[in-house]
Amino acid sequence: MSADANPWTPGGGLRFQLLAQSGNARRGRFFTAHGPVDTPAFMPVGTQAAVKCAFPGMVADTGAQVVLANTYHMANPERVQLAERHGGLHGLMRWDRSILTDSGGFQVFSLPERQITEEGVRFRFQQDDQPTLLTPESSMDTQKRLGADIVMAFDECVAHDAPASYVADSLGRTERWLKRCVAVPLQEHQHLFGIVQGGMDLALRSRAVGQVAALGLPGIAIGGVSVGEGHQAMVRVVRHTAPLLPADRPRYLMGVGLPEDLVASVEAGMDIHDCVIPTRYAREGTAFTWDGKMRIQDKKFRKDRYPIDTQCGCPACAGGFSRSYIRHLLFAGETLGEMLMTLHNLHFYQKLMQAMREAIEADRFAAWAGEFRARYLARREG
Repeated sequence: MSADANPWTPGGGLRFQLLAQSGNARRGRFFTAHGPVDTPAFMPVGTQAAVKCAFPGMVADTGAQVVLANTYHMANPERVQLAERHGGLHGLMRWDRSILTDSGGFQVFSLPERQITEEGVRFRFQQDDQPTLLTPESSMDTQKRLGADIVMAFDECVAHDAPASYVADSLGRTERWLKRCVAVPLQEHQHLFGIVQGGMDLALRSRAVGQVAALGLPGIAIGGVSVGEGHQAMVRVVRHTAPLLPADRPRYLMGVGLPEDLVASVEAGMDIHDCVIPTRYAREGTAFTWDGKMRIQDKKFRKDRYPIDTQCGCPACAGGFSRSYIRHLLFAGETLGEMLMTLHNLHFYQKLMQAMREAIEADRFAAWAGEFRARYLARREG
């Protein structure tokens, strides 16, 4: 089937095709009402309904087929109503491809003052300091009104060093919250993904997979990693959990985004990823290349007339913008510098995912991953 063909039909569910496999790494494709998404995939993050420093068309030109927006940051009534007046996030963002919204849970649980009960979470909204109660039902209602294609269940993301007894209690609460999320009707084009929690406890992770998979949802995610536990601990959890997930639906690793993390995730069998790293690092002056990270503000680039990467086809590199000029723009506080860096990093991430898809199709992912690591990790800058 052509990647341009879209067999999605109202009420037909989220169709997932497993096209190739190399070891545990999977090459697939799924379809929403807004088109196909080829996997392994990376979703640029548009926290407040915008990918920072990039026009939507430019994000699409990098090859991105799906972006993420954040329910917590879009949850106040004025912002929800703004989206509704535009027919939902797609119209508001001028993005005609797929959109995923997270539940807001990660942001809420990172707040210093919060009260967690069976009902939900009470906290003060950062933007206006108003006391707020976020529940599974209110998270689902907000995501329904925002109109994203994929919506995430409301869960509790626990700290990596949380006591074992608390992680176990939290997992039970997350399971009960998930069932409440499932009971909330969504728009016809929307699909609910469940989230596997369990902290660093592999037995709890196994239990959580069974709980979430039993509900037969169209997709399933691993949450609660990339919360300070470090690369090796993250890999340990993902390698244990990914093979337990249903093989016939998309698998989403939430919030993981360094290139070496993405390669390890795909190697373990995950399909979808998101992170603010490529855009945040770009604004802070770090570029990603096949030869590792590059700190453009380094003084060694002050007279450098080469582009960030001479082999890159992004607007910054193909456009001939030099390292020294971009360095100047960043130090001068000029938005153009952040835009050029952002487009470069987003382009690199999509090329990275494309390379992984091609390696899986050729059934040489293990060899490709070894070659990537040998080159990318040879130079550690930034």
